[in-house]
Amino acid sequence: MPSLPSTKRELGSPEPQGRGSVDGLDDIVEDFLVESHENLDQLDRDLVALEQDPDSRDRLSSVFRTIHTIKGTSGFLAFSKLEEITHVGESMLSRLRDGVLTLTPHRTDALLTMVDTVRAILRSIETSGTEGEVDVAAVVAAISAAMEDQPGAEVQVVPTPVPAEQPVPVDGPAPAPAAVVPPVVPVEEAHPDEAPGRRAVADSTIRVDVDLLDALMQLVGELVLTRNQIVQYVARQSDTELVRAGQRLNLIASELQEGVMKTRMQPIDHIWSKLPRVVRDLGQLCGKSVQLAMEGADTELDKTLLEAVKDPLTHLVRNSVDHGIETPEARAAAGKPAAGVLSLRARHESGQVVVEVADDGAGIDAARVGSTAVERGLVTPDALARMSPADVLQLVFLPGFSTAAAVTNVSGRGVGMDVVKTNIEAIGGTIEIESEAGRGTCTRLRIPLTLAIVPALTVECAGDRYAIPQVSLQELVSLDAEKAAASVEEIGGARVYRLRGELLPLVQLADVFGLTSDRHDGHVVIAVLRSEGRRFGLVVDRVINTEEIVVKAVGAQLKSIGLYSGATVLGDGTVALILDVQALARRALRAEGVERAEQRATAAVAAPVAERQRMLLASIGGGRRVAIPLDTVTRLEQVRADTVERVGSREVVQYRGAILPIVRLDHHLGASSYDSPARDVLEVIVYADHGRSVAIVVEEILDIVDDADVAHSDIDDLGLLGSAVFGDRVTELLDVRAAILAADPAFYAFDRQPAGADAELLAASR
Repeated sequence: MPSLPSTKRELGSPEPQGRGSVDGLDDIVEDFLVESHENLDQLDRDLVALEQDPDSRDRLSSVFRTIHTIKGTSGFLAFSKLEEITHVGESMLSRLRDGVLTLTPHRTDALLTMVDTVRAILRSIETSGTEGEVDVAAVVAAISAAMEDQPGAEVQVVPTPVPAEQPVPVDGPAPAPAAVVPPVVPVEEAHPDEAPGRRAVADSTIRVDVDLLDALMQLVGELVLTRNQIVQYVARQSDTELVRAGQRLNLIASELQEGVMKTRMQPIDHIWSKLPRVVRDLGQLCGKSVQLAMEGADTELDKTLLEAVKDPLTHLVRNSVDHGIETPEARAAAGKPAAGVLSLRARHESGQVVVEVADDGAGIDAARVGSTAVERGLVTPDALARMSPADVLQLVFLPGFSTAAAVTNVSGRGVGMDVVKTNIEAIGGTIEIESEAGRGTCTRLRIPLTLAIVPALTVECAGDRYAIPQVSLQELVSLDAEKAAASVEEIGGARVYRLRGELLPLVQLADVFGLTSDRHDGHVVIAVLRSEGRRFGLVVDRVINTEEIVVKAVGAQLKSIGLYSGATVLGDGTVALILDVQALARRALRAEGVERAEQRATAAVAAPVAERQRMLLASIGGGRRVAIPLDTVTRLEQVRADTVERVGSREVVQYRGAILPIVRLDHHLGASSYDSPARDVLEVIVYADHGRSVAIVVEEILDIVDDADVAHSDIDDLGLLGSAVFGDRVTELLDVRAAILAADPAFYAFDRQPAGADAELLAASR
């Protein structure tokens, strides 16, 4: 059952209907019944107390608010009788609260009669789904008469029967025939034909303080750790009874763990439901039309985490409306619909909750962000020059940063985004921004499950234990020494493995931590992981086990490393760090090749065609393929096409703090015309030597092959050194030197003097 609007959390009893539901009633009606029964019990106590202290304004105000709440919800749910009787009761309480009337025993009787009648109607709704035959006219007349201080028909109230007692009518004269309110009896007595043991809605839930749930969750976590230790110990025993008891303990602990975790989980819609009003009001204030789209509103988070992200999420939404989405006039001028779209997306991914706030607005101008940061003294010009566009965007999280032209009641004071980042990091989360000029901005929150118990794979590397959340794990691959030597390739120093036709970039866990692997037999164990839509292989020394782990937050020192999402205690008592799969993925996919440790010999570029070597195959369009010697390749990268800029007639891209010249092989070799369809992402082969680099753009990286025992030919053309047959296809052998000089004519003029043919080629290029 969804939680009631309270600071406390409901625990639903295990009814057959699930979550304490009652036949024929939806969740809204159930919530109304539960809360109304609680309110009526409180009303009984308050009204009796008011007789002793009729001048208590605080208690009168409390009674009035309670009746007002029941009345309002009754009208919304179309319960007309309830609305009618509570309306007249509210009128009396309003006059009592304002001092127009004084509370007398006669008026107290009328209000208590109203409470009993409301309770009877609620019982009818619970059992039949309707208000039934309860007559409210006489009660309404009695309350109205009491307000006017006139004698009226006294209403005989028949309370709920108590064992060994008889129903007792209310004392007082009876000048008119009494209207009898049906007795308020338990559901079983009112409907004896129903299933025995049927529990009333009001009795199917209790409210528990969140602090108690926190303590219970911690105890369950310790129980799970102890369970893991016992299960591992029992697995080594031969006593049948002990093994059976261990299995039973395992089952019960798992069910208890699942139940307790559910009590703390709430859908993110609990905080999203307030955002449509925020977007509407802010849109009107800013003169903008904004449509709000939500995806994944049923994604559940721990209640503590939900409360922690509420304010940061609201701030991000306000930022998108204020800074991101343009005015209707500006959007029309840019060829966009007048109404902007603000999207909220939530999902579970790799043991984390990912929440995105995205808009289709103007995007963030990285150049403006950088200049503003320099103007405000937040970063030096030299530091800014070394930053990539993605790094520049992260400057918006610096304290005091703002690009707003003026301070308003919405923004411009330079506070907010730094607080958002601080609050998210305080719960072990991360925040990142992606933006494209003219197309919009996406802010992504990654919230680790710091209060969760998750299944994980435990592995070992250099003698240490690590845990990998199973949600990120796709498969395990084990290669013996012979197969590993044949199937694990290197591209410019980066290792890859061909898994069912797909080149899988490999990350050596020992290298990530700067350790030395204790596995020297040539055997390779690969955990195939998936993150953010991409796959990579994590090479570990050995796989230990799979078990459920209790996620504990790590300290600031470990957190700053950026490779751990938490820590846990394994079943054997060993402490293991939980790997941050997203961080490892970004490391693997950002650098599919690594810088070579030694300078290449200049002669390697001009190696004779006849010399057998390993080759990188790539397509360049028009059905043509080229082969490039692997020893000329430094890195493989992907570059967004919109980051390409021009210096005169040459294309360049900012790369690792430098300006990298670009040569497009399809243009260089005449494989396609300049009006070919544009590509959003460019596949780039980076060549570096003597401190200078160039980027060679190809259509697609195809394979790594050995040119031994293949047919060669001296048939060539401009920019080629010949051709060869690879995989039954004629492939052109790229003249790497000519391609490099096409991008950077001065490339070979630095650090050495060209001679012979090199000098002639350099002179011709100038």
